[in-house]
Amino acid sequence: MKRKSASITNKINSTIYPGLTILAILLLWECLSIFEIVPGYMLPSPQETVMAFVHDFPLLMSHLKVTLIETLVGTLTGISIGFLVACLMDRWDGAYKAMYPLIVLTQTIPAVAIAPLLVLWFGYQMMPKVILIVLITFFPIVIGVLDGFRSADQDAINLMRSMGASRWQIFRHIKFPDALPNFFSGLRITVAYAVVGAVLAEWLGGFAGLGVYMTRVKKSFAYDKMFAVIFLISIISLLLIWLVNVLQKRCMPWERVETETGDRRENL
Repeated sequence: MKRKSASITNKINSTIYPGLTILAILLLWECLSIFEIVPGYMLPSPQETVMAFVHDFPLLMSHLKVTLIETLVGTLTGISIGFLVACLMDRWDGAYKAMYPLIVLTQTIPAVAIAPLLVLWFGYQMMPKVILIVLITFFPIVIGVLDGFRSADQDAINLMRSMGASRWQIFRHIKFPDALPNFFSGLRITVAYAVVGAVLAEWLGGFAGLGVYMTRVKKSFAYDKMFAVIFLISIISLLLIWLVNVLQKRCMPWERVETETGDRRENL
């Protein structure tokens, strides 16, 4: 009974504290608008932002659909490429020495600088958006998975080798499970950046998407609608991170068991 009460209390606290923080920020924002500390045309109030969101909800959803498709395609492609590159670099040391500097170099190029070039080379359709998302998202996957492979228990690997295990068996039973925590850590970063990357690419050129919508409302000085889009992007990113957490719990049930065992020992 004591363990259940502690678990319920922890869940409540993890919900209450962020909620109170967000509420305090909204109240401060509303006060800045009510007392005109910041001009309304520069900082619309939360109420005006919500009204703009409700008024343009159907249009926002149509643009959101395009952005989500681009995000999904780009993220899945980036994850696949990142995982394969990490496996290749872990398998051959020569591939690691040849590819690692190039992978790091790709992250030194600002996305704002390369996005116009992608639009110029591939047009205003989905392709340049997907490529930019891949460039943004595959790096955390590569680094996370590679670190997971290289931090695998070497004693366990040597034991399996002494028992005649193949490389595939070592990968399946040792390296892959050990790399999963790092993979999901990189995946959380990936999904957060993916939506931002899609919006950035749409901002610089496109026919539909949240970035295109933001460009249009910016030109009409409708900043309440811009804030509405910013909140929508934040909500989508948080939902994607939550989905990654749920997926991690499903793929790594042993981690939940270890956590529960640790909590029991603390309560004894």
